Amino acid sequence: MDLVSGYKGVVGLVFGNEKSGSSNEDSYVERLLDCISNGKLSEDRRTAMLELQSVVAESSNAQLAFGAMGFPVMMGILKEECDDVEMVRGALETLVSALTPIDHTKGPKNEIQPALMNADLLSREADNISLLLSLLSEEDFYVRYYTLQLLTALLTNSPNRLQEAILTIPRGITRLMDMLMDREVIRNEALLLLTYLTREAEEIQKIVVFEGALEKIFSIIKEEGGSDGGVVVQDCIELLNNLIRKNASNQVLLRETIGFDPFMSILKLRGSTYSFTQQKTINLLSALETLNLLIMGGLEADHGKDANMLTNRTTLVQKKALDHLLMLGVESQWAPVAVRCAALRCIGNLIAGHPKNLDALASKFLGEGLQEPALNSILRIILRTSSMQEFVAADYVFKSFCEKNADGQTMLASTLIPQPHSMAHAPVEEDVHMSFGSMLLQGLNLSENDGDLETCCRAASVLSHVMKDNIQCKERVLRIELEAPTPSLGAPEPLMHRVVKYLALASSMKNKDGKSSGNSYVEPIILKLLVTWLSDFPSAVNCFLDSRPHITYLLELVSNSSTTVYIKGLAAVLLGECVIYNKSVESGKDAFTIVDSISQKVGLTSYFLKFDEMQKSFLFTSARATQPRKQLTRSASASMVEIEDVDENNLLDQKNEDHPVLSSIFDASFVNLVRSLEVNIREKIVEVYSQPKSKVAVVPAELEQKSGESDREYIKRLKAFVEKQCSEIQDLLGRNATLAEDVATTGVGSSYARPEQGAGSDRVQVETLRRDLQEASKRLELLKAEKAKIESEVSMYRSLAGKMESDLKSLSDAYNSLEQANFHLEKEVRGQQGVGGSLSVPDVEGIRAEAREEAQKESEAELNDLLVCLGQEQTKVEKLSARLLELGEDVDKLLEDIGDDMGLPADGEEEED
Repeated sequence: MDLVSGYKGVVGLVFGNEKSGSSNEDSYVERLLDCISNGKLSEDRRTAMLELQSVVAESSNAQLAFGAMGFPVMMGILKEECDDVEMVRGALETLVSALTPIDHTKGPKNEIQPALMNADLLSREADNISLLLSLLSEEDFYVRYYTLQLLTALLTNSPNRLQEAILTIPRGITRLMDMLMDREVIRNEALLLLTYLTREAEEIQKIVVFEGALEKIFSIIKEEGGSDGGVVVQDCIELLNNLIRKNASNQVLLRETIGFDPFMSILKLRGSTYSFTQQKTINLLSALETLNLLIMGGLEADHGKDANMLTNRTTLVQKKALDHLLMLGVESQWAPVAVRCAALRCIGNLIAGHPKNLDALASKFLGEGLQEPALNSILRIILRTSSMQEFVAADYVFKSFCEKNADGQTMLASTLIPQPHSMAHAPVEEDVHMSFGSMLLQGLNLSENDGDLETCCRAASVLSHVMKDNIQCKERVLRIELEAPTPSLGAPEPLMHRVVKYLALASSMKNKDGKSSGNSYVEPIILKLLVTWLSDFPSAVNCFLDSRPHITYLLELVSNSSTTVYIKGLAAVLLGECVIYNKSVESGKDAFTIVDSISQKVGLTSYFLKFDEMQKSFLFTSARATQPRKQLTRSASASMVEIEDVDENNLLDQKNEDHPVLSSIFDASFVNLVRSLEVNIREKIVEVYSQPKSKVAVVPAELEQKSGESDREYIKRLKAFVEKQCSEIQDLLGRNATLAEDVATTGVGSSYARPEQGAGSDRVQVETLRRDLQEASKRLELLKAEKAKIESEVSMYRSLAGKMESDLKSLSDAYNSLEQANFHLEKEVRGQQGVGGSLSVPDVEGIRAEAREEAQKESEAELNDLLVCLGQEQTKVEKLSARLLELGEDVDKLLEDIGDDMGLPADGEEEED
């Protein structure tokens, strides 16, 4: 083979520099292969085959050497010596060993994997796959067994190539399907092989179903004992899931040929329902995954997905799927947490958007003696369970039940009747007699001393589902009043005010500890309830604003640096709802007052940034309508069983973004609600700032002259009115300027804002331009001040130059006086020489010349200093003149004016002289 020669080159390149150890193994493998090919005695050849299988199974170097030289020999035996069963067995077992990775825990990560290279080499020839499939028809058990193992190893390492080869081989899949009816060991190997083969290959899935795989799968499951069976049941269900996961036509075939009855028998608990082994748990989880696949109806791209999904859900409920799920998820509290959670999620998916299934769940009663509605039992799980995952799963049931189900929401809300204080704190055993609403209100009406805020927030989550997009339910809940924890402390208070108290209590408990407590999701859940309640419901906004501290607390929550991005963001949304749904005209509660408080206490820039930070957070950007669940394979089964029963302490170490409860709060529908509210909040705040505080400042009748009022008094009153209006307009303009600056800074035209902002946006643009003009005027004033400073410096330097000229003149006068004195002395000397010619007199001419020279040097030195100073001053004047030219000033005219100003005192001094 050419491939083999190329493979030898790879082996030589990788191991060419190794010592004699690998060379010895290569030569040993070569000798064994030579003995197998050319040996005369059958016993020697079989012994060499056994030895070769042993060394290949234990050494990576031997695997590489075998890959370089052994495949032609082994395939030749399979083709030409099929009658020698012992040699065929040995060849197949050796090939399996060559394709099985050897675990080297201490080896380097980038080490060559001989098993992968051997699988790649063997699967390149389609004739090799065809030959192996033909061996499945052999009578010998071990030949069929090792052939299946070899195909599985090939499929594990080179799945795409093997799938393509099997599709091109006539009756290739048929031969594999026949193995399902073979002896148990062969059947199990064939089942595992088909499981690998059908994971991604849609064409193979269809052929396998056409060959009767569905009937054989359920036959094996029944034979193995259903959910109580072993790993074979798990493999059967995994194969079933592969066949229906992305294939709606196979789902239709399952429903219309075999039906869902055989599958329902897997979910039915038998024998001792208290016994849940790990394998039984995995089997049930796999069956629940199958149920979810049928509920979803196939891929989103399938044309008939919706019709298939609706039919599947209807048929499943007819086949008692809801009863089995309620048994697993609600009644069997001894079942593992993973099974209960998966069953509850299936219930939520089964009823979502299906009116008949919603009614079926609402009418279900559980229990043998004293029965209660199924919804009440699920609510009790929410309020009482210690498992975070079970709370999330049960909460999902109510979310699905209330989504676009106004009748169901109204039915639940109609039971919300407050109980007397004595009943509200009844023992746990007696809550079986309570209605749904009474149990929910009991969870919301816990004493603050109990400190059980987690129960309160769980009840709040259910209440938010009951009120979502339903004005009638919101009105009914708004009228509910709860008694004070101690009746002597005061009158009953609205439920909304009690909820806000719990919110403040949760915040204070967290701050008191100095760190985020385990209930990091309490505040977001309560805030979600309030956001849902106030949405499009002005009456709720008015009730919320009845207590003035509520707004103050929200402002503190928004500006608190220690709270999470989600808490600050939701508090900002709640403040915004108090603006956009505010219909109050009462002073202190109107929209203008709320916006004014936000501007003063938080600042519009900081306020809008809270929206942006929350929108960019992980939970908002990753929110999806349904979270896809990981496929339950053999390798992932153990971890899936344990992952649902997480220790609550481990959750505290996770980031807030990873908390399962937060992921359930910020689902796609709530994220979309927040985004739409943000757009409306931005527009409404701009609109509020674009209007006066009151649209009608005075009653029009007051503009008319009153009877008996003099013209002077009337004019005075009108003047006061106009001054008041002017004052309000100026205040409004100032606020508009502030708003324009803040909104421009935060970028109101974000990806969630609309491009048209209406008349308010136009006003903001005008005010922004006016602000820019004011800033330009200020800059001009600064430049004028700088020019005046420069002019002052020029005047100072000119004054200094005049002083230096005066000093020079004084120096010249002194020099002249000295000359004159010298002349007189000279004259006296001549007179004395005439009187006493014989006296020796000093050399007057020499002395005079010396004095003149000394005086001249001093004068020249002072003159040079003066010229240097004048040169420096001239340079400064030139720089200042250039600066004045840049500022647009006429330098010549300015110098003339300065010269005139300086000349006036000089003339006056001359007149005085």
